[in-house]
Amino acid sequence: MASASLLKTAVILDKSEWVKGQSIRVAPAASVAVRSHPAASLTVRAAASYADELVKTAKIIASPGRGILAMDESNATCGKRLASIGLENTEANRQAYRTLLITAPGLGNYISGAILFEETLYQSTTEGEKMVDVLIRQNIVPGIKVDKGLVPLAGSNDESWCQGLDGLASRSAAYYQQGARFAKWRTVVSIPNGPSALAVKEASWGLARYAAISQDNGLVPIVEPEILLDGEHGIERTFEVAQKVWAEVFFYLAENNVTFEGILLKPSMVTPGAECKDKATPDQVADYTLRLLRLRIPPAVPGIMFLSGGQSEVEATLNLNAMNQAPNPWHVSFSYARALQNTCLKTWGGRPENVKVAQDALLVRAKANSLAQLGKYTGEGESEESKQGMYVKNYSY
Repeated sequence: MASASLLKTAVILDKSEWVKGQSIRVAPAASVAVRSHPAASLTVRAAASYADELVKTAKIIASPGRGILAMDESNATCGKRLASIGLENTEANRQAYRTLLITAPGLGNYISGAILFEETLYQSTTEGEKMVDVLIRQNIVPGIKVDKGLVPLAGSNDESWCQGLDGLASRSAAYYQQGARFAKWRTVVSIPNGPSALAVKEASWGLARYAAISQDNGLVPIVEPEILLDGEHGIERTFEVAQKVWAEVFFYLAENNVTFEGILLKPSMVTPGAECKDKATPDQVADYTLRLLRLRIPPAVPGIMFLSGGQSEVEATLNLNAMNQAPNPWHVSFSYARALQNTCLKTWGGRPENVKVAQDALLVRAKANSLAQLGKYTGEGESEESKQGMYVKNYSY
């Protein structure tokens, strides 16, 4: 369990607003009557008991010049990353790497939230300090991956659905007590496999149920229907599918009475398929992606935290920068995993003597994306390593 001091400060990361010994205050539930027929009315929940807290947390994460470090790889996926540098997949090695990431000096200047795997949420650093406490000291909101992974979707065109709704409410309540203040649920849509109407509906409904359950338990839900890069399709086809997916997602979010001001989105950028011969420039990616947002995303949503989806570190940063060349109704930012970690991991190589230089590499990428969120990234001085693509077909967390 998190310490009492942590639970009093984890929501807003501003200790001056809390009085020692007092519990966290939450807003009372509210409802509003919506007239649907002259002779009848329907009572719709306007906000959950955590409403004010959810909105405040979402705004903190969507703060200028900052984004999310996604370090929620499952133990199996983390093992693949460690294997790439010759390390065995043990808890000690995972602990050492995650300690390296969150203790990078000044990381909170560029990172507002960190998505953790369950192991990490309950873990301590190699120095014995709780990971959650280290994040809060860095002014970084702790988050938690809550889905249970992808499984085959029966009746579909070889597509997947995301499991994990069973027991989610009790798990979310426990995560909140441990110090998490936002959640992440990743499901995927495959363009080469259709996508079938069944797969799109299943993804959208699952995300909406997860979001409602998360908000009921004090966690800001990150809504992430990832449109995979697999395929030879062009950018227009990606745009077409993304419009359909996001229309379904917001329809079911509304059906489940999710408070839009208390969510964050984690969409894919609109790009051509990975095997498409016609590559897109950052300006083209920005044009299609922002057009999608304008058509489908309500301005009430505070933050759009894009995933990198297998782009190289520099590609992801350039595309984000292009989207921030003019004001947006939302905080348009990043929630990157490999596009923040790739060079850092290779620089570390599992050697204790390389920790500082690896942290420096992480800070370089974090600062670059911070500048991109502000529309001020130039790309000058980037290493060849950071320009290398990292796309892995059908990768999973």
